[in-house]
Amino acid sequence: AALAVLHAAGYQVIIAEPRQTGRPLCCGRTYLAQGMVAQAQAEAQRTVEALLPHVEAGRPIIGLEPSCLLTLRDEYKVLGLGEAATTVAGQAFLFEEFIAREQTAKNLHLRLKSLDRHIMVHGHCHQKAVGAMKSMRKVLKLIPGLDFELIEASCCGMAGSFGLEAEHAAISWEMARQSLLPKLNQSPDSVVLSNGFSCRQQIVEGDGRRSLHLAQLFRDALD
Repeated sequence: AALAVLHAAGYQVIIAEPRQTGRPLCCGRTYLAQGMVAQAQAEAQRTVEALLPHVEAGRPIIGLEPSCLLTLRDEYKVLGLGEAATTVAGQAFLFEEFIAREQTAKNLHLRLKSLDRHIMVHGHCHQKAVGAMKSMRKVLKLIPGLDFELIEASCCGMAGSFGLEAEHAAISWEMARQSLLPKLNQSPDSVVLSNGFSCRQQIVEGDGRRSLHLAQLFRDALD
C-alpha cells in the first residue's frame, strides 16, 4: 500500500536490503524488549550499514511500523553504533511524518478522491511519545470527505510481545478494556485505523475488526 501511494505521488522507492545476502533487515526491537542488548546491537549495526549509503545519497528513510522506525531514530543513538547511527536517525521518518513534511514543503502531488467513511484512529504509544499524531491529523485532513476521530486512550495493552506472554495476558486485557475497547464498541460501524502491528493484533482479538494502516487508507483514496 505504501509503495502504491509513494509511486502515485511520483517518488522512486528503494527497498533497503542487507549489504550481505542472507536474512532480511531487522531493527532489533524484539531483542531489546527482552533485554538481549548484544543481539539488538548486531541487528542495529546491519540496519545502519544498509541504510547509511541511502542517507548519504540524500534519500529519506521511511518506516511503516512505529516501534521499528522509532527504535532506529532513538535507541540506535545509545547502542554504541557511532556517528553513522546518528546520521541515519536524522533522516528517518514515519510514513505520516514524511507525507506531512512533503505537504508542508508543497512537494506532495497526490490526486485523492473522496472517502465517505468514519475512521476511529488509535495511536501507537511510540507515535504519541514523539508527537507524530500531529502529522497523522494533518495527513488525514488531505482526504476529501473523510470523517475521523482520534481515540483518547492509553496503551492498547499489547505493548510489543507483552500481551502475548501468558503471565501478562490478564493485565494486557485490563489495559485494553480501560478505554480503547469501550470506545470502539461505541462505534461498531466505523473503520479502525492503527499503524502499530501489536495494536492491530490487540484490536482484532478484542473487538473483531481488522484495522487499516494509514498507507492502506491512502491507497484506497487514490484517484
